Amino acid sequence: MKKYLKKILIVMLSIMVLLTVAFFIYVSDYYRADDVAVAVMQSDESIRIEENLTILTPDTPSDTALIFYPGAKVEHTAYLPILEKLRQNGMTCVLVEMPFHMAIFDPNAADTVFDTLPTIKNWYIGGHSMGGAMASSYAASHQDKIDGLILLGAYIYGDFPPEKALTIYGTLNANLEKNINYTENIVIIEGGNHAQFGNYGQQKGDPQAAISSEEQQDIAVQAILDFIKQRSDKYYIKIPGVCKL
Repeated sequence: MKKYLKKILIVMLSIMVLLTVAFFIYVSDYYRADDVAVAVMQSDESIRIEENLTILTPDTPSDTALIFYPGAKVEHTAYLPILEKLRQNGMTCVLVEMPFHMAIFDPNAADTVFDTLPTIKNWYIGGHSMGGAMASSYAASHQDKIDGLILLGAYIYGDFPPEKALTIYGTLNANLEKNINYTENIVIIEGGNHAQFGNYGQQKGDPQAAISSEEQQDIAVQAILDFIKQRSDKYYIKIPGVCKL
């Protein structure tokens, strides 16, 4: 009997070791930030890092901020270009680095952000893909703290009011539509795909976009700023370009 139990224990330990190794192999294979994103990190003096938070502060102090969760298996700094565009238009942005590059492992990461920036009065949270889903889940359970939700290549996950959410996706990410059961504040980018909200190259299974990543991000930024302007009479923004809302 003891020998039998010993064999079971050895088998179980072996399975655990194999699963652990497989997990670390899986999470170590992720999309890296491209040269454009790296350049933003190296050249922007407004960026500061506090533990797992990368904070982009506008030249003129703002009382509005966006907490941003990156997509699954994507280096968080890949989202610096789109967040830098928002910063240049007066919005404070807080980019969260997730454990193993996956927001699912720390959906409540936003909890640490509020005390870091005590002067912020209007809090928005958002993210890309899985990061958007986890941001949506957080917003749904913290509606007393969150003024609005911004989703890139993602849809509302959890019980959050659609009128307080902005959903943006590309026409080449059409499979997203089947999961959207609301009609408020949806922006569909013609020729856009799933990956180009970040700067990490072509994503496996994602169609090649018909527009550049800069064009896709410019449209998304315009939509985000318009959405926030509509929700707050106190927040004045201005950015060139045209966007359908």
